[in-house]
Amino acid sequence: MATNPFLWLISTVIWTYIYILVAAVIMSWLVAFNVVNTRHQFVGMVADFLYRVTEPALRPIRRRMPNLGGIDLSPAILIIGLMFFEQLVYWLYVKAFR
Repeated sequence: MATNPFLWLISTVIWTYIYILVAAVIMSWLVAFNVVNTRHQFVGMVADFLYRVTEPALRPIRRRMPNLGGIDLSPAILIIGLMFFEQLVYWLYVKAFR
């Protein structure tokens, strides 16, 4: 784990966003299989929040991906990219300050 507060903050923000992405994927599955009703006020607010937070990052990835017949791999690609970015920041920190 990072001892530098800057690295800790970057790691915390990245992993919080990854958890939000996972929650958005699960919510989309629950809505698609009619497990939850988005007309319920709380469920609708949660779904809208997750969509608004994740869609700006997922939209550019979806535009560049080929049509896979209803399978959306953009959250997985974004999660891998975020994990790569986190490791890159750690590596650059170690190279620059040690």
